[in-house]
Amino acid sequence: MMMTEIIGVRFRDAGKLYYFDPAGKHIKKGETVIVETARGIENAEVYLGNTAINDENVVKPLRHVIRIATNEDFKTIEDNAKKEKEAHKICCQKIETHKLDMKLTNVEYTFDSSKIVFYFTSDGRVDFRELVKDLATEFKARIELRQIGVRDEAKMINGIGICGQGLCCARFLGDFQPVSIKMAKEQGLSLNPTKISGACGRLMCCLKYEQNMYEELSKETPSQGTVVKTLEGKGVVVDSNLLTGKVKVKLDNFSESPPMTYDKDKIKILHKSRNIKKDDIEEDIPKELLE
Repeated sequence: MMMTEIIGVRFRDAGKLYYFDPAGKHIKKGETVIVETARGIENAEVYLGNTAINDENVVKPLRHVIRIATNEDFKTIEDNAKKEKEAHKICCQKIETHKLDMKLTNVEYTFDSSKIVFYFTSDGRVDFRELVKDLATEFKARIELRQIGVRDEAKMINGIGICGQGLCCARFLGDFQPVSIKMAKEQGLSLNPTKISGACGRLMCCLKYEQNMYEELSKETPSQGTVVKTLEGKGVVVDSNLLTGKVKVKLDNFSESPPMTYDKDKIKILHKSRNIKKDDIEEDIPKELLE
């Protein structure tokens, strides 16, 4: 098995992990390195020190690390951060001047200041050609305007979730995972949009965390509408708790009595409930929450 020595870096907190060739250097986690990318020369933080990994997991050719950041490099990074704040202010003014329907989210300078990327959100397409010309004249650098979605906006800005902690996407999620309203349904959560949507207005990313466990438990636990056999006779499941494994059964022989509670292991399934259609789940959910 062929192995390749790499380091893993991120260009922003909780960003995607990229592999680079350490070029013979011993680089530790937490160090800052200067690397060459498709955008130009950039600085990045090391999240994975020198490591040998399988060739199959590497997209070659790998770009080389130019150097470990020096004191002079850190001064450049600090100066770029100041320039980004000023560029943000100037761009906002020019957006207002051109009367463009767009909201500036973030500004990034490459390490060598040869390129500036402006991230923005908008409800539709924006003709920003004149804005780009103005910005290029102002900053004497290559300009890129990149439209992003509301999830990416939340990741860049950060904030506090309903759990009281910083947003997961800004703290540790390198990539967004697919999240669906079906997950909320299977986890027994309220389908009220205000209860299951995050700061970005879309479904909360944390719905994904325990989904695999819920899927496994749902295979073992009779759902509502399932016909089962108990020690007291046949009945229909009217409620179930995936986490406790308890099910409530309305017995045919005791139709006037409250449902009886059983452990899922103490009953036998006679006929499974019908499958829930996607339309049944989503009929009352705002369309924008499902995008």
